[in-house]
Amino acid sequence: MGENKQRMLAGEWYLPDDEELGAETERRFALCAAYNGNGVAAPGDRARILAELLGSVGEDVRIRPPFQCDYGTYITIGARTFVNFNAVFLDAAPITIGSDVQIGPNVQLLTPTHELDTERRRAGWEKASPVTIGDNVWLGGGVIVCPGVTIGENTVVGAGSVVTKDLPAGVLAVGNPARVIRELTASDKGPEPRETERRAERTVVQRAGR
Repeated sequence: MGENKQRMLAGEWYLPDDEELGAETERRFALCAAYNGNGVAAPGDRARILAELLGSVGEDVRIRPPFQCDYGTYITIGARTFVNFNAVFLDAAPITIGSDVQIGPNVQLLTPTHELDTERRRAGWEKASPVTIGDNVWLGGGVIVCPGVTIGENTVVGAGSVVTKDLPAGVLAVGNPARVIRELTASDKGPEPRETERRAERTVVQRAGR
């Protein structure tokens, strides 16, 4: 492993214009192109490409193309997670997504950051910090998660929010930057499916009796 890749994985400043990292980028480019161009392929073929592209993929994960990432190797996705169209996951550092996560369209999970100093930024220096999304999180459409952020399990982030700091478990957060509005409670839980069905049946009976 070369020095730049070692520095990248250690969360230190590194130069991405590197032969080794370039080869990994080419690998990602080919696999993303295959995945995004295979909308009519059998589900098994798409699953095979995704398993080769990403570091770890749980059972019944669904990612709607187009999907883009930096390397793919450093992305872990838990079982039954759903990712909608146009997701961008930049994984210069690990991106870890839990199980049963719902990710809306145009969501960005971003690990890289650049130098504030203009000379070093012009020279290409960057570093990356991990992004972690807990189980059962829902990210609304257009959410941006910034480098180093962890979102706790069961949390909901409203559409268009920009998450710049960690969010605890079990809250509703919205805005730019995203702020916690309130905790999620039992009152946020909808009726059980059977109760919904019973209500529908009662409605039909009531209407039939009129």
